[in-house]
Amino acid sequence: MMANDRWLTDDMSALLDAILRLETRDEAERFFRDLCTIRELHDMAQRWAVVRMLDEGLHYAEISHRTGASTATITRIASWLNHGEGGYRDMLERLKTAGLNSDRPYPTGVER
Repeated sequence: MMANDRWLTDDMSALLDAILRLETRDEAERFFRDLCTIRELHDMAQRWAVVRMLDEGLHYAEISHRTGASTATITRIASWLNHGEGGYRDMLERLKTAGLNSDRPYPTGVER
């Protein structure tokens, strides 16, 4: 196993296989709510909001203001978006193709 692949354990593979078998949004909501803490869910949702805002070209300060993410977190996410495995880009493109890229507003400070 390469150093970059150490995160891909048998347990992680089993989790990814389970996620791929979710069939509806309701199933995904129930599965992730059982699997994760509210904080973990918030953190993942925040990261995804940052990805979408970076993709739209928003400035780091604006993204930080809207999401509450630190500029260090935004920088890290931007690095993965631009130089990572391509997962963020693949999903952004898939959602754009499906017409699902702009149907939900980004959180504001009040909503966080």
